[in-house]
Formats: sequence, structure tokens, C-alpha cells
Amino acid sequence: MIRAFHRWPGLLALALVTVLSLSGAALSVFPAADRLTAQQVEADLNMATLATRIQIAYPGVEQIRRAPSGQITAYWFDLGAPGAAVIDPATGLGVASADPNPVEHWLTNLHRSLFLGDGGRIAMATGAAAMVFVLLTGAALVARRTGGWRRWFAPLRGPLSHRLHVEIARIAVAGLFLSSITGLWMTASTFGLLPEADSTPAFPADASGQTNVDLFDMPTLVSTSVTDLRDLSFPYPGDASDVFTLKTDRGTGHIDQGTGALLTWADLNGLERVSETIYMLHTGQGAAALGLALGLMVLGVPVMGGTGVLIWLAGRRGRPRIRGNQRAAQADTILLVGSEGGSTWGFAATLHAALTQAGQKVHTAPMSAFAPGSYAHAARIIVLAATYGNGDAPASAKGFLDRLKALDGETLAPLAVLGFGDRSFPAYCAFAETIAATAEAQGWRALLPLDTIDRQSPQDFARWGRTLGQALGIDLDLVYHPIRPTAETLTLVSRRDYGAEVQAPTAILRFALPRASLWHRLTGAGFARFNAGDLIGILPEGSPLPRLYSLASARRDGFVEIVVKKHPGGLCSGQLNALKPGDTMSAFLRRNPGFQPGRGHAPLILIGAGTGIGPLAGFVRANARQRPIHLFFGMRHPDSDFFYSDELPTWQREGRLAQLVTAVSRGARPNYVQEALRGDAAEVARLILDGARVMVCGGRDMAAGVADALTEILAPTGLTPAVLKAEGQYVEDVY
Repeated sequence: MIRAFHRWPGLLALALVTVLSLSGAALSVFPAADRLTAQQVEADLNMATLATRIQIAYPGVEQIRRAPSGQITAYWFDLGAPGAAVIDPATGLGVASADPNPVEHWLTNLHRSLFLGDGGRIAMATGAAAMVFVLLTGAALVARRTGGWRRWFAPLRGPLSHRLHVEIARIAVAGLFLSSITGLWMTASTFGLLPEADSTPAFPADASGQTNVDLFDMPTLVSTSVTDLRDLSFPYPGDASDVFTLKTDRGTGHIDQGTGALLTWADLNGLERVSETIYMLHTGQGAAALGLALGLMVLGVPVMGGTGVLIWLAGRRGRPRIRGNQRAAQADTILLVGSEGGSTWGFAATLHAALTQAGQKVHTAPMSAFAPGSYAHAARIIVLAATYGNGDAPASAKGFLDRLKALDGETLAPLAVLGFGDRSFPAYCAFAETIAATAEAQGWRALLPLDTIDRQSPQDFARWGRTLGQALGIDLDLVYHPIRPTAETLTLVSRRDYGAEVQAPTAILRFALPRASLWHRLTGAGFARFNAGDLIGILPEGSPLPRLYSLASARRDGFVEIVVKKHPGGLCSGQLNALKPGDTMSAFLRRNPGFQPGRGHAPLILIGAGTGIGPLAGFVRANARQRPIHLFFGMRHPDSDFFYSDELPTWQREGRLAQLVTAVSRGARPNYVQEALRGDAAEVARLILDGARVMVCGGRDMAAGVADALTEILAPTGLTPAVLKAEGQYVEDVY
């Protein structure tokens, strides 16, 4: 619900808010420019001295104003003609025109009212109100995604548009909220919706009727510093009943022009001070640095708007449309979905439709939207949870476990947990297992025991559906049809073959880079943007399920490259290894932000065996800045499967690769990559202590052996692979 409240006001008001933000950011520059160009005022300069200097230069002076930037302007009449100038306080002479900057004037009218008068002011106020609402709901969503307010600045993962949207939001939200609230206050003041704040005293009735007293005989002007001035108005020439009117930062008073006495005085009232503070906060007038800071924050609005649209479009593409989705408070069945790549949502849509057809009122939402107090009529809660990485929560389940642990005995409807994963991975459905164990520890009654779905199996899902139907006393036939991702056609341009001598045929396949449409280039969709380490999904003929391979190239390389070993009976690997230059294959791209070298100059320790060299070679190829990279590569025999044997020496000469250590398992002296690490233990430990990032890619057994070796190597330092993983210094891509 919060997500919908955040999305629609933001989308509907996007154009208006963009105009507000861009014009406001541009206006924030002018107070700083005025501050820089304002003439310096002597530290002890008082108003009597300044007014005398200006009166000598311009005998017909009527008014002296000081802007919050410090700029002093005088207005006068000379032989009936008005004049005005920016004043040098040291001489009282004009140094620049007092005419308003036409660009600033134009931007101000655009920002305040869209050049439409009161109607435009109301429209801009509506935009500011929408901004406040979007900021509040957005802040709640950020807290939900990061796992709570205390984890506001927790590291993020996911597509660039998602991360950029949240990163800008959590930095700029305070400044944007301040700008929006102060803008609404100023609009309310313009329309007279606030109490009257003017504290100007009444015009005095007891003036002396005398004129021409010397300005230095006016104690109030002598004691008033120029830095406190706002406005000094002179009496009308020839009118003995008129008076001087002085406005300062403290208040307003009237001075007798014949005696110099202060006739009336009124301090600024509280509401006036509040209004002036709000004006200063919104415009930056009098606080140029703050104005520039707020202006920079406001520039994030168009970026957040653009990334928000991309997130909305990606959400529409990535999730099936849930028809008949009931409100959480009215539903008797709650489906909560935790998905990283979006595939689990297809199962959720199938389950939602089947339960709805059976007469259930069903509410389906991401696990991150888990709100125990919102399920007033729920008779059951069903969690469909995929696992990310080594047992972590997927993107749409952030914060779920924290809220689950905080239930503190709260009674909820019975729970069923269904895990999704790949049984070949060591952390198979580990996140679902954690949910079930935590729920049991919290005393949450189980509707069904924990069950799992291996490799998106429709048969496993149908079997679980029958079990659920029996528990509910209804016939539940779950027929899941996998949603085929939008794929592009890749054309093979070259291949290099290895491994035939050891009965392990493997090929480095290089495909032509698909042409990216303008929309894809703008949004980064498809193959418009990718890096080594990202995943390519291949759709083999005869199977609805894609196979994922790690990319050995980036978009800037100009080609798509993977390393594929032919497995006995492997449908996809067999088809790929049978390709000849000119043949085509359907494929799609999937980001893999958890397996990227990251930025910075800290060393990289890359560890791989067999086809695991693919993404590691891509990282080395992309290392134009010569970041120290140490590659440990395990192979069967250098004559059969030394992948990238031609490129690696070249990359060493170019400085892209600092060290190459190979381990041969079928040679005269069999050696594995984990033993190569032990052989260089001192250097490996030193690099890790210096902040090196460890990246492991390859088979599950190899990765386990590497972890054991690093445990031994790091034992004297007090570090462990588990600690490094928790800190993001150790990442794996295993299969």
C-alpha cells in the first residue's frame, strides 16, 4: 500500500515537480553570486555614516535597502526622475545597476506560478504537497528496503536504477523535505492563510514638526550597524509631519526628522521571525551556502523521477499482473513473495489465481511489505521465498526477517513456507529454511511443513499445491507455465575449442553484440549495458527453463563471450558446443551485482578452475587502470584446457594482470588451486590484510576447498572467510 501511495503521486506530479526542482536549483545560485559580488562593509560602519555618504552623493535619496546577501541599494529622485544603484558603502557612490537580473526574474516567476498568476501558484503548491507525500512514503520504503531506520545507509544491491534512486533519496530527503515544507508555508502566507505577522508600529502622531536635524544627531542611526540594516526610508521632502522609518534585524521604528528622537519601536514578533527563517531556508537569501546545498539536493529530483519511471516500467515487465488482488485487511489468504530475478512472481500469480478461483480472497505482495498488523481477517499466510547467494534474502524480501523477529509473541494466522532454489547449490533454499526456523522459534503455528521447489519445477509446484489443497479442504490444481524472458538472438562469430584430449570438450564462444535500441540504451535494458560477471540466460530448444552462464566480457568489449563445458546429456551445453560461426541462439541478460570487482584500487585475488575462468578473465581484460590483480587458475592440463592461454601473457605485459599462478591437476605432479594458494600463503594473507577483495568462481567442490585453504592461511590473522564474506571482501559465483 505504501508503495502505491509513493508511486502514483510521484508519477502524476513528475513534470510539475521537475519544473519546481530545476527552477529552484537554478535560483539557488543567485544568492551565492550576490554574496560574492557584494561590496565589503567596514566592521564599525553605522547607519548615520552610510546614510550621510549616500545623501552627499544623491541629495534626493528616498530609501536605502540592504539585501540578505549584504548588497546595499539606494533609491532617489533627481529633478523628478527616479534613480537607483547598487552602492559601495565605503564611498556612498553607485557601482552597478539596481535593475533586477532578467534571468533571475524569469526563473522566479516560473518557480512561483508558472507565469499563470494565482492559478499557477496553486499548481506549484500542489506540486510541493505531492513532493512532501512522496518523500514521506519514500522514506518509509527506504527504511523497509534497508531493514529499518537504523540501517538507513546500509549497502544496496540490485539494478543501477534501483540503487541510484535509493542512494539519492536517502542523501537528499531531508533537504527536499525542508524545501517543500517551506515552499508550502510561503504559498499559504501569499494567500493570507496564516495569521498576520507584521509588527510595524503605528505611525507616530507626536512628531515635532521640525526638520533637517543632522543624521549624526540621531542616536538610533549612530548605534545601528549597517550589517543589521534591512531598510531606511527618508521623510518626504517638505513634509514636516513625516518621519524616518528604520527596519533592522531586531524590529522597526520611527525617528523624528527634527529632533532625532526615536518616537516608536516594535521588536519582530515570533511569527515574523519564523516566517523570515522559512524564507531564508527556502530561498537561500542570507544563507548562500545552505541555498547551494539545497539546490544540489533538489537536482536529485529529476534523477529520482527518471529512475522511478524506470523502476515502475521494470516492475511492470518483471512481475505478472495479479488480477483481483484484494486489500490486505480484507483478505483471508496472504501471499508474500521474495524474489531476486522475478521468476518466483510467476508461481505466486498461478497460486493467487487458483486460490481466487476456489473462492478465497487473496492478497499478494512482496515480503518487504510484511505488516503483521494489517492482516485482520487472514486465515493463513503463505510465503514463497527464493534464496539469493549464500542464503541471503532476495531483493523483494528486505527487512522481512527483522520484522519477523520483532513479533514478540504476536498471534498470526498459520504459516506455510515454500522455498525456491537450485539443488546443485550448497545454500539450496537456505533463506526459506531460515524463515521457517525463525517462525518456529517465535511460536508461529505452521500450516504446512517447509517445502521446496527445485529449479522452478512445475511438477514440484503441482505436488505442493495438492498438499496445500488438502490442508485447506479444497481441490487445488496448480498448473504453472513458465514465463519465458524476452530474449534476443545472438549470432556466433568465433569459437576456440579445448579439452578434447581429456574427454571434457569446452569452448570459448564469442557472439556478436546485439544492436541496442535507443530505449534500451537509455534504460540499460537487454544487452545495452552489461559487465563481466553478469549472467546470460540461454533458452535451449526443447526446454522452457533457461540455463545461466557467467559472462566473460563487458559491453565495451564489443562482443558477448562465455566459456561452456559440454556435460554428458546436458541439453543446453550440448546445443552450445554444437554451434558453428553464423549459427544463432536465443538469450537474455540478467544482472549479477553480487559478483563484481567494485571500484577502487584495492588488490583483487581471483580464484577459479575450469570454466570458472570466464568472468575472471573478463575482469582482467577490463583492468585498463592496472589495479593489482592476482589470478589463481586451476586446470587439468595446460595442453588441453589452459583457457585464455594466448591472452593472459599479453595482459601481464600490459599491466592488467600482476600475477598468474596456475595449478595443474593431471600433470606429473598433480596440484589443485587451493594448494597453489597454500603455496603462496604469506602473500595471500598480506594482500587480504591490505584490503584485497577475494573472488571465487567455479565448481562447488573447488569453492569449498578454497574456503578451507583460506581458513588455514588466515588463522594467524584472526580473520576467516565467513568474516570476509560478511564484510563484502569475499564473494563467490559457484555452480
